[in-house]
Amino acid sequence: MVPPMSDPSSPGQAATQVAHAFTENRKPVGLRQVAAVAGVSTATVSRVINRPETVSEELRTRIVGVIRELGWVPSGAARALATRRTNTIGAVFPALALGDFARAIDSLQDELTARNYTLLLARSRYVAEQEHRQVLKLVERGVDGLVLVGKTRPPDLERFLQRQKVPFVNTFVFSRDGDAPCIGPDNHGALFRMTEYLIGLGHRRFGMIAQSTVNNDRSHARREGALAALAGHGIAIQPSHSVEGQWSIAEGRQLFRRITATRPWPTAIVCGNSLLAVGALLESQAMGIAVPGDLSIVGYDDIEIMRELPVAITTVRVASDEVGRIAGKVVVDLVEGRHHGAGVELPSEIIVRQSSGPAPADR
Repeated sequence: MVPPMSDPSSPGQAATQVAHAFTENRKPVGLRQVAAVAGVSTATVSRVINRPETVSEELRTRIVGVIRELGWVPSGAARALATRRTNTIGAVFPALALGDFARAIDSLQDELTARNYTLLLARSRYVAEQEHRQVLKLVERGVDGLVLVGKTRPPDLERFLQRQKVPFVNTFVFSRDGDAPCIGPDNHGALFRMTEYLIGLGHRRFGMIAQSTVNNDRSHARREGALAALAGHGIAIQPSHSVEGQWSIAEGRQLFRRITATRPWPTAIVCGNSLLAVGALLESQAMGIAVPGDLSIVGYDDIEIMRELPVAITTVRVASDEVGRIAGKVVVDLVEGRHHGAGVELPSEIIVRQSSGPAPADR
């Protein structure tokens, strides 16, 4: 029995009375008690929890106030049984706090929150086996859909997701092929255009600090884009001027020093990500090499430090916020049965700063 309310028009006061009564009686507060105190049906309370946009603001405010006063926590398990959904989306990123990924995660969570979904995050560190394990764990937790990065993964993992009927989207890569929507930039085209820009400045001797292509189709596409632009002009990179790292400033410094150990130096160095470019720029300053007087350095991605260094770095800017926002929208559309196309190609932009300039004359 729900205890009588002295003033049904005051849900806050009534809720306090009911909460006290249930506490005294050691009875848990449930959906029916919330509905009774708010003076609505249980279906209306459920709509406030699951589809708040379908309830008027006045009624929603009143019911939320009662829920808070009573301290009721809706049962996710019960809701999942009723709706066959958990309103959770899983996401596996190679890293959670670096560059484009961090911004995409922020906007992904904002988009999912606005749609009444919870985000569950996991990290793979670019290790295929770890991504596989994290995906399996998220599916075990009952996620309704998944946001993944790139398209490089074992075919059996995608077959598993199809059997489980868990929709997913691929991010930071764009392709018209495949069953899952791809949301991201043309990585190949971005570094192709950047390299063409440097060639247009008169550069003919190039170095490359590429990001590892292991389990990373985006890095592979960027590297191939730069090489394709060079090949179109009959330019090749000396083996000693082509190195590969992962994702750290320290690696960028070390690899820059390795490239400049062989003379003549490149007049332009293309870096595969933001931190490698920052490391290369810092090491050039430590070695007394003038940038862009002696050589130009460019990167990919646009983190804050790149524009705050004494020599700001020319780079490719990706609309990573849009990657996260659109991925959230598309994966929810897939979960809720709304048809969606093959994907969305997002633009990338060359941001020209101080670190790039005309090729120096041979000395």
